[in-house]
Amino acid sequence: MNQDNKKFIVLVDDNPVTLQSGMNVLSGNYRVATAPSAIKLFELLEANQPDIIILDVDIPEVNGYQIIQVLKFRADTKDIPVIFLTGKTNSEDEVMGLSLGAIDYITKPFQPSLLLKRVEMHLLIEEQNKKIKNIVGLHDTLIKTMMELAVCQEKISEGSINEVQQQIRVLLDQIKINN
Repeated sequence: MNQDNKKFIVLVDDNPVTLQSGMNVLSGNYRVATAPSAIKLFELLEANQPDIIILDVDIPEVNGYQIIQVLKFRADTKDIPVIFLTGKTNSEDEVMGLSLGAIDYITKPFQPSLLLKRVEMHLLIEEQNKKIKNIVGLHDTLIKTMMELAVCQEKISEGSINEVQQQIRVLLDQIKINN
């Protein structure tokens, strides 16, 4: 697979061993960038929009819970899925992470195959969600066009009807393409 076509993942952890391990596991299937701190993460985000962020909770200065709050607040990063990868193993920490908007919570030390499968699964879910949003948008446009047609039907000439029919065909073709 071409490197440019691969999904892009940012792994954030202050532990170099975890960063290297995560890079080793994920880099075969994905483009991966690492960030050892919140500052480096936000510098990366200025120039890159990752498909997913894997984030440690225990990062010095600004912890993962604070980072996800900033990510979910900002318009340009609020929709990026976040998976926590952390040594915190109690259920209260997991609930906290999920409550703040994380899509998953994986404890360290992680099993490479589990990390890989969860990332794959969440990226697939995100891709399907984007397709659904696109279809819903096309559907809404089609309904709006049909409502406008119904409201104006008495004033429409046959040529206008043909033009609207053609626009509806184009929208339906777009729906087929996106499925």
